[in-house]
Amino acid sequence: MLTAPLLSAATDADLPDLLLLVNRAYRGDASRQGWTTEAHLLDGQRTDPDDLRELLHAPGATFLLARNPAGDLLGSVYLKNQRPDLYLGMLSVEPAQQGQGLGKHLLAAAETHARQLGCTSILISVISVRAELLAWYERHGFRRTGETMAFPTDTRFGVTRQKLELLLLRKEL
Repeated sequence: MLTAPLLSAATDADLPDLLLLVNRAYRGDASRQGWTTEAHLLDGQRTDPDDLRELLHAPGATFLLARNPAGDLLGSVYLKNQRPDLYLGMLSVEPAQQGQGLGKHLLAAAETHARQLGCTSILISVISVRAELLAWYERHGFRRTGETMAFPTDTRFGVTRQKLELLLLRKEL
């Protein structure tokens, strides 16, 4: 990445761009340009406008957005205060921008946000068969907790091609 992104908290006005970014990062043909695609595991969309609005307005939650100087949305991450954890989800980077350090930058910003809230750790959930993504988080200090969660079955957020489960990982701050 050549220049540091401009970071800001999302508002309702950002939701259309956020919807496009998250769905492009995880699903469909556009996602195959990057390494975070789930298109081989799930068909359909990753999220919808109602889901994003609900997440944005949940108590203690925010989406942190990363934009280039021209104002283009390049990345985002969902953060929710669940003290002592800060829950981190939906870390999304525009597929063509992946591999340039933006994900690391958003992760560092999330850690700063967690400390400001008094959280002592960050908790994430990752699809168990996403070996490359699990390895990326582990390289950044996350450790598997040994806990699993059922993968959501709401078809608004994708139709699974195989049985999936989520692994919980935590990073102590």
